[in-house]
Amino acid sequence: MRNARQQAVCRRLTQAAIALSFSAAALSQTAPVSGKRYPRLAIRNAIVVDGNGTPAAGPKDIVIENNRIAAVVAIDPVALNHGARRPPAEIEIDAKGKYVLPGLIDAHAHIQDERNGIPQPVEYELKTWLACGITTVRDVGSDLTKTLALRARSAAGEIAAPRIFVYPMFGKAGGAAAIEPRNPAEAREGVRRVKQSGADGIKLIQVHRDIMEAIEDEAHKLNLPVAHHVGVEETTAWDDIRLGTRSIEHWYGIPDAAIPDGVQDFPSSYNYNDESDRFRYAGHLWREADPKMLHDVLAAMAKAGVAWVPTFDIYEASRDLQRAQSQPWFRDYLHPALSEYFRPNAGNHGSYFLHWTSNDEVFWKENYRIWMASVRDFERLGGLVGVGDDAGFIYQLYGFGLLRELELHEEAGFHPIKVIQHATGNNARILGMEGQLGGVRPGYLADLIVVNGNPLDDIKVLYPTTEGAGIEWTIKDGIPYHAPTLAADVREIVRKARESRAPGKK
Repeated sequence: MRNARQQAVCRRLTQAAIALSFSAAALSQTAPVSGKRYPRLAIRNAIVVDGNGTPAAGPKDIVIENNRIAAVVAIDPVALNHGARRPPAEIEIDAKGKYVLPGLIDAHAHIQDERNGIPQPVEYELKTWLACGITTVRDVGSDLTKTLALRARSAAGEIAAPRIFVYPMFGKAGGAAAIEPRNPAEAREGVRRVKQSGADGIKLIQVHRDIMEAIEDEAHKLNLPVAHHVGVEETTAWDDIRLGTRSIEHWYGIPDAAIPDGVQDFPSSYNYNDESDRFRYAGHLWREADPKMLHDVLAAMAKAGVAWVPTFDIYEASRDLQRAQSQPWFRDYLHPALSEYFRPNAGNHGSYFLHWTSNDEVFWKENYRIWMASVRDFERLGGLVGVGDDAGFIYQLYGFGLLRELELHEEAGFHPIKVIQHATGNNARILGMEGQLGGVRPGYLADLIVVNGNPLDDIKVLYPTTEGAGIEWTIKDGIPYHAPTLAADVREIVRKARESRAPGKK
């Protein structure tokens, strides 16, 4: 007959055997097929970085049912050794040693199927976004009809694509795709047409004050949020504060509102439509803002609930052109249509580097110092900071631009936990999707990324080009996509496009 000690040892061995058999069974479960949604999928042993600004925690099991997070369960190894059961699932992703984040949200994106008349397949940017962990994009200006159709196909799971929020452009600077109302009555009618189309919001660029007032008033009545690229025009951030704009894009209009004389000190030869002038003297703007007035503008924005999507990445070439032109991912991921568009050319928006000097870069470096400090102060005052990249212009590549934007938010002085929050929970709020997107919580839509590496230690582990790291799975709306496979697809699209444009090819 066994004594008590022998019985206790036997019980522990039995419990350990049960735990080991369960772990073996769990590991033997079928891994997902890329692009297929499952009734019940589990991500096991993950270290989770939520989008709410809290530290990483784990290991946890995340259970997805169809397109929703059903459960997030902390794993207790001691409890497992005593026979505790983990939530079952027929399909599993083993995330041991990996980090799981909410899917990244790009709050300032453009869906483009050509660059200056040269075709560029939409699949190229859609798959690049997913390979970089971006599960949602807010398109702020493209062909409305095409983008609405693309949004529907993405929502139905018919294509590998992020979920899409559509914000058509109103204003003179929007090009052929923009709505250009001539008076307040036309502006209101335009807003009503946009609402009837099923669009999610409105993007303003270069509009007069009376037009802006009419658009904002009608948009609020119809529950359409407004994003504003202020530009150098008669409106400033004070108009956004007064009228209830949802977000200011980039940064124009904020330092402008803090210039004592109300007008930047432009040279007499300045021409806003000459982009070399426009971007050169934009690099002088922040230093002309009065610090006290700037604080008042930022405080008023925060109080009024006007969010800020600064897009640091899209102007970075202005402070370091050589770096911008030689980014390492260009080798395998830069489509030739985009490469051609990036070349200095007065006819292409953002390709303004026809004569860019070290003096210009020095001004822009100072611009960044003040701009970054202002974004940091804005958040300290209670303001909502988001993340977007505006890729497809100025040497920024879809997806990669957003990951670079995260690095620049860290450079601006934000803790990596806050940087992740900017790209997830904060951007969900800007979209009006808080409680649905931007978090790892039961009931949320299943938009997640599984990362090989710790992005809180090194944001670069998110890049597809980082050796031994990168995103392994991008899960959008409950559909797991194998990120390395998507990245390989993009490289093949680029390779074929380059081959077709090689000398001697018809």
